[in-house]
Amino acid sequence: MNTYKILNDINLSGNPYVIYKTSKGFDLFTDFSKKIILSNNNTINFLKSITSNKKKNQKTDLYIGFFGYELLNHLIGVKFSKKKSNHFPKGIFYKPETLISLNENLSFKAKLIENKNKKFKININRKNYTKIFNKFKKKIKQGETYQIKICTKYKNESKIDPLEFFCRLSKSNLAPEAFLIKDKNYSVISCSPETLIEKKGRSIITKPIAGTLKKNASLNKSKALQYFRKNIKETKEHNMIVDMERSDLSRICIPGSVKIKKEKTIEEYKDLFHYVSLIKGKLNKKVKTIDIVKSMMPGGSVIGCPKISTLNLLNNQEKENRNIYTGSFGYIKFNGDMRFNIIIRSILNFKNISEISVASGVVIDSNANHEFNENFIKAKALIDLFK
Repeated sequence: MNTYKILNDINLSGNPYVIYKTSKGFDLFTDFSKKIILSNNNTINFLKSITSNKKKNQKTDLYIGFFGYELLNHLIGVKFSKKKSNHFPKGIFYKPETLISLNENLSFKAKLIENKNKKFKININRKNYTKIFNKFKKKIKQGETYQIKICTKYKNESKIDPLEFFCRLSKSNLAPEAFLIKDKNYSVISCSPETLIEKKGRSIITKPIAGTLKKNASLNKSKALQYFRKNIKETKEHNMIVDMERSDLSRICIPGSVKIKKEKTIEEYKDLFHYVSLIKGKLNKKVKTIDIVKSMMPGGSVIGCPKISTLNLLNNQEKENRNIYTGSFGYIKFNGDMRFNIIIRSILNFKNISEISVASGVVIDSNANHEFNENFIKAKALIDLFK
């Protein structure tokens, strides 16, 4: 199989396509027979309709796409005031008719990439970030939240080739939940490391990440693990998120079936280490797709806890829509199996504006400068693609 030729042909065709990381390489989905643009009004019916499709047990018997952050808030009844918006869709899902499996060695070179302004502008500078940080820290002391994630955005004006960016990213910062969506008027590139839902039959897992450490020449996985275990702030943050996601699973699983299978392990990436756990449960027989989505999304590790009160605080503070960021990308099969990530480490290019969003957690003993710098560390691998 000539991966370069396949990618070159699909890119030249102008047809929309999706690429999603698998354990063996990547799956490329294309030849979409349906494109469902989600809204506050049609999402529940769409989710109900998926498993009512005739099951043919083919690899393309699924819908693949994303739920945006604002849509997920609506599904769980969280309301917020009108914000600055670029009018990007709240969610889009595609029904593919073709699936091509690719190896991990993705290769593609664009003929032209036009970056009108390579320099990124941040929507919250350090001074304003510190003001928001102090406001939320006060809310923590008052008991309104225990942990909250402050989102910052980096934007530039740029016309990019998303396939080339994704291929470069897959070589420099390959992540288990990486994906690319290329449509006629937008693209999403992501090297997300976080699995929010993996459901097969009645078995379901979630893999929360809470804890980030910048790499340097003296650090390895063993030393990173020692750092996290000795760091009270990072341990508190991780424990709170694990407890919340275990609670989210417990609402839809058989009592007593939710267990932590891997606790506080290290995953290594190009510029950083992550502190990760894995939780598994067995779903109740009567649980439906919509129940899973509403219980697990948006993922707690990129919001804070407790979920609803923290979402209300965030939505009252943030001045513009998050769009895809902290939403979820993945697929739902006709038989009800599903896989979804949390959309982080991503670039949304829409109307020739590239948008990179990142967030870091605030707990009682957090430091504003440290968290602001952590946000930049998370964004750096994506910003570097524009060089």
